Amino acid sequence: MSDMYNNFQKYFEIVEANTNELLEIVYRIRYQVFCVEHEFLDASLYPDKLEKDNYDNHSSHVLLRFRSSGDFIGAVRLILFDPLQPEKLFPVELYTQLDPMLCNIKALPRQHIAEISRSVVVKQFDRRRGERREPRAEITNESVAERDRRASDRRSTPHLSLLLMAAVMRMSVKHNIRYWISAKDPALNRLLGYNGLSFSPIGPPVNYHGMRRPYYANIDDVLTRMYKEHHDAWEVLTDCGKYSPTHIN
Repeated sequence: MSDMYNNFQKYFEIVEANTNELLEIVYRIRYQVFCVEHEFLDASLYPDKLEKDNYDNHSSHVLLRFRSSGDFIGAVRLILFDPLQPEKLFPVELYTQLDPMLCNIKALPRQHIAEISRSVVVKQFDRRRGERREPRAEITNESVAERDRRASDRRSTPHLSLLLMAAVMRMSVKHNIRYWISAKDPALNRLLGYNGLSFSPIGPPVNYHGMRRPYYANIDDVLTRMYKEHHDAWEVLTDCGKYSPTHIN
């Protein structure tokens, strides 16, 4: 097993939010990130400090816990097909502009589609912003060997975005999901691409809680690519194959 996988197991825990108490933690984290830290949403609309919407009742929710402190530091949901409202559109279909020539979502079996949504990390753990920018060259007294060691440590520690995708993977296997859709920051998609997890754009960027673009991924294709080209990240994503829906040769 890779150092990346071992560090994932050592420092983090994925917890399915399958109780009312855990769901409240999910909604409080979302309120903190969306309403307080980034102000994407109007905090006055959530007097109980719980950020919820009408997709939560047919979503699967997962939390990320930092083992050393026991604190929950992130959350993500997987919006599932609603059998009670089979014609209900996913948020991507409502709030972005989809190009059917790139991906005709309506032609896919909706019970096997899920939208990755409300992926959040609390501020003190969010390293994504800094890592999306190219580092500037600086003159320091740090030795080349020390810089190389620190760079190696960063590469062997899984990024939190990968860990949240590992949480998504578990829920996808549980609910027999074959296709992912998402509206996300293009820079985050590039970041996930470093681990072979980039999605295909299926429409232009739009202003939706910041700059977002609609994306699509066939899970089998993603896993096959990662298994061959980014095996350490594949181990994290699938828990060394435990949550892989297909056998990969």
